[in-house]
Amino acid sequence: MRIDHFQLAIPAGSEDICRPFWHAAGFVEVEKPVALQGRGGLWFAWQSAAVHLGVDPAFTPATKAHPGFAVSNPDCRAKALDATDHTIDWDSAIAGRERFFTKDPVGNRIEFLED
Repeated sequence: MRIDHFQLAIPAGSEDICRPFWHAAGFVEVEKPVALQGRGGLWFAWQSAAVHLGVDPAFTPATKAHPGFAVSNPDCRAKALDATDHTIDWDSAIAGRERFFTKDPVGNRIEFLED
C-alpha cells in the first residue's frame, strides 16, 4: 500500500493565491482530469507526493492536521517559501531532523522535515 495523494481544502476562488505557494515549495501543477475541472481546485505533484487542493464551500483551514514532506534540504525549501513572504516556524522537537512548519495562503498547516 502507498498513499496516492492527499487533499487539502481551500475556499472557492483561492486557486490563484494558492498556486505560487505550491510552486515555491517545489511542486509542479498537473492538469486535473477534464471531468473534474469544473469543480475548481488544483492538483500538484513532486516526486511521489501528490497534493489535491479541493474547493470546500464550508472551508475552515487545517491548523493542526497537516501533511509532512520529507525533503533532502529543508533550508532550501524554507528560503524559497520565506522569499514569497510565508512565515517559517522551525521546530527542534524531533532530535536529529531539521523541520519547519508554515501555512499555505489560506491557513492550512504544512510541514517540511529532513529526510
